[in-house]
Amino acid sequence: MSGKLIVSSSPHVGSKLTTQTIMLHVIIALAFPLVAGVVLYGLYSLLVVLLSVIAAVLAEMLFNLIRKKPQTVSDLSAVVTGMILGLNLPPTIPLYVPVVGSIFAIMIVKMLFGGLGKNFANPAATARVFLLLSWAGPMTRFIAPVDYAALGGKAFLTGLGVDAVTTATPLGAIKNAGLQGIALSDVNLLDLFLGRIGGSIGEVCALAILLGGIYLIVMKIIDFKIPLIYLAASAISALIFYKSGWTYVLPTLLSGGLLFAAFYMLTDYASSPDTFWGTVIYAAGAGLMTVIIRRYGGYNEGASIAILLMNMLTPLLDKITVPRPFGYRKPARAKKEGSK
Repeated sequence: MSGKLIVSSSPHVGSKLTTQTIMLHVIIALAFPLVAGVVLYGLYSLLVVLLSVIAAVLAEMLFNLIRKKPQTVSDLSAVVTGMILGLNLPPTIPLYVPVVGSIFAIMIVKMLFGGLGKNFANPAATARVFLLLSWAGPMTRFIAPVDYAALGGKAFLTGLGVDAVTTATPLGAIKNAGLQGIALSDVNLLDLFLGRIGGSIGEVCALAILLGGIYLIVMKIIDFKIPLIYLAASAISALIFYKSGWTYVLPTLLSGGLLFAAFYMLTDYASSPDTFWGTVIYAAGAGLMTVIIRRYGGYNEGASIAILLMNMLTPLLDKITVPRPFGYRKPARAKKEGSK
């Protein structure tokens, strides 16, 4: 009976869904881009994601063991973190990189701050930024999907791995065209939609990402306002910051990690605001910064960096946008002593 009187930290959202059920739905949604990535790049990409998940689960188990705390891996949040990070990585990444990234995401970003629901930022997004700073070369080395017509079905089993030949990405084309101040014309939208491009394992196939995102919205796992506002802000920012901006809008939305971030990373419960206007500012700010970083920054991609920056602003956004209680009146200032 006394357990019913224990109140956990906010946000307090009334729902019949358990944490484990929510994470299971997210895993199902992540399966869409995972399957697409494996088909496009072969089994090596699946190994990258599996190692990321295993490392995340073991890191959480080890942390709880060292701190003599109850095991929490059954809530499946570590599996989700490992999957999101793995899908954020190139299909040629050395296998030790996802292991290091998952350990960083779980032990440093999540568990050191108290575990699930208490992390200050999205663990996978923070880990990706950490890996980008630590291994910039492997993290920005992308390849074209497997050419099954030329290589045959054995290419799926062997994968392309670290010995594959690198290729240009749509983000590179967007960056170069933006620097030259010209209209964007050499990006095939159908290739972007179907994933017939170079990029990270789970970020290239817009169709698979959208299917997973729609699943999460239909199952009421994520708030549809966050991806909607983020995508709208990104589109408007592309119109503003690129010359002939209308030619950049769809390529901006469909390339890189922007679409994946909209549904799977920006919507993290713990690191996103609780208030309505806080959510609006958070999602719109992330969209604006993603495009600014892509346009003017040193990296072609800016989604994870933008998410991390907005995560850090979440406490402030919640504070300045909290609704004023009904009937609240600002206390009158006390008159100075001796004044009339």
